[in-house]
Amino acid sequence: MQHHFIANGQQPSLSGQTLPVIDPSDGQVFDEIQRGNADDLNQAVAAARHAYDTVWQRTPAFERGRLLMALAQAVSARTDELAALEQRDCGKPTRQALADARALARYFEFYAGACDKLHGETLPYQDGFSVLTWREPHGVTGHIVPWNYPMQIFGRSVGAALAAGNTCVVKPAEDACLSILRVAEMAAQIGFPPGVLNVVTGLGHEVGDALARHPGIDHVSFTGSPRVGTLIQQAAAERHAPVTLELGGKSPQLVFADADLDAAVPVIVNAITQNAGQTCSAGSRVLIERSIYEPLIGRLAEAFEALRVGPAAMDLDLGPLIRASQQQRVWDFLSDAQVAGIPLVAQGQIVDDAPESGFYQAPTLLADVPPEHRIAQDEVFGPVLCATPFEDEAHALQLANGTPYGLVAGVWTRDGARQFRLARQLHCGQVFVNNYGAGGGVELPFGGVKSSGHGREKGFEALYGFTTLKTVALRHG
Repeated sequence: MQHHFIANGQQPSLSGQTLPVIDPSDGQVFDEIQRGNADDLNQAVAAARHAYDTVWQRTPAFERGRLLMALAQAVSARTDELAALEQRDCGKPTRQALADARALARYFEFYAGACDKLHGETLPYQDGFSVLTWREPHGVTGHIVPWNYPMQIFGRSVGAALAAGNTCVVKPAEDACLSILRVAEMAAQIGFPPGVLNVVTGLGHEVGDALARHPGIDHVSFTGSPRVGTLIQQAAAERHAPVTLELGGKSPQLVFADADLDAAVPVIVNAITQNAGQTCSAGSRVLIERSIYEPLIGRLAEAFEALRVGPAAMDLDLGPLIRASQQQRVWDFLSDAQVAGIPLVAQGQIVDDAPESGFYQAPTLLADVPPEHRIAQDEVFGPVLCATPFEDEAHALQLANGTPYGLVAGVWTRDGARQFRLARQLHCGQVFVNNYGAGGGVELPFGGVKSSGHGREKGFEALYGFTTLKTVALRHG
């Protein structure tokens, strides 16, 4: 049984209630976590505040960096252990789980090096004055981490917050807590002061809501759906607390007739099938210039039909979806598409060895998808790729920007002028030209516009969001 991690110690929920931990590969319960509530969260916030006031804000930046580097090294030494936890908890194939563990180490490594490089400025002003700025941490930051990439999103959010000098209270998704709890324990073992990093598990409408509303939380970072993001923002607004919101996407890849299709096809397929399509930045729409539409659909169909889905431990192309309700959500989208007469061009295969009780979905390619249809507008969060033709550059841009989201876009063309035109006119936070995702890019600021949220995580830019700027004007005659 797993416990909360508060002030460097394991604590059961004050209510005595627990929640089951289910393996998505077979649908079976294999562990329990604590079902926390507002009382447990109060303890964690109090521990974080005490640590901030007495220790962490007085810890030199280079010392914070040394602790984060030690944590990066501890994670690197235990990637197999963490990947095994993530694999069983989330249904990730071995390769994906290992990649996530390595990315977590890289986040801590990056922010360890950034701790003592968050500088202020001196500003020219009137004669007799010296004016300077410096960046201060918010204090206690709250982090609501989703289930699709627990380690990676924990690393990019908490790593930056700790580097900036905040103490943290983390609420992981109830579907995916195990790796985060283990990393918090590792942080204590390598010397993080008690209360600097705290983890409270439980349901979103109980612990997550309490965190967003808590007067002791000075900043909230949330990754999840736009609907819940609105609730988080409203709750934080009651005390004027800043928030960072990453709220998903319906990201397009625009493929022009001059594109290198040999390079594009495997990237387009991976962008929607990685993590079984349960990725905020998944390339869930492919917009194809009319003259190459049929040939590219044929190549994508061939690639989809070769994909295999099965238990996480089999390390196939895709593992299961996270839970039965997510599986049903994908089925509902596909059913709507079928009723609308949208052609299902190709599907991968679920292997015979996959337990019937697991939450599997074959990767699916749909063609001639009307841009106004629900499946082209809303986030499915499963391995479903929607293909739509376009006539020219203006039409491609209209389709690409024609959803409520604006997180990521991919552009495939050899035309350099077109590359820059589209990069400027696409309404999103990241644009990838002749690639997609750039290998994860710990260094690359990440976030969206419109219903994809606001604020930036990853890279040095994230440190600005976890600090506030103070201006000091000294008059000296």
